[in-house]
Amino acid sequence: MSLVLRVRVIPRARSNALTRDAAGTLRARLTAPPVEGAANRALVELLARRLRLKRGDLEVVQGARGRDKLVAVRGCSEAELALRLLALGASDVDNTGCGG
Repeated sequence: MSLVLRVRVIPRARSNALTRDAAGTLRARLTAPPVEGAANRALVELLARRLRLKRGDLEVVQGARGRDKLVAVRGCSEAELALRLLALGASDVDNTGCGG
């Protein structure tokens, strides 16, 4: 069984960053352009690094061509994933917008 994360992607950003907005939505700022899957690969790499998962445990299952994506997560329980998301910390909360 896999869990699913909703992520809003902002391609062509200055740097790669994973934050949460005030509503709790994950936002991934990626330096990669949205061309030929580059942003999707960068998203998987960023999520794997920040959530301490293997790249193979993550898969974009919906939204491959859009900014709003669903990412399947395998290899950890719901409780573990929740703790890893909390570990992003309050300093990673993005207060620039509440939309998604």
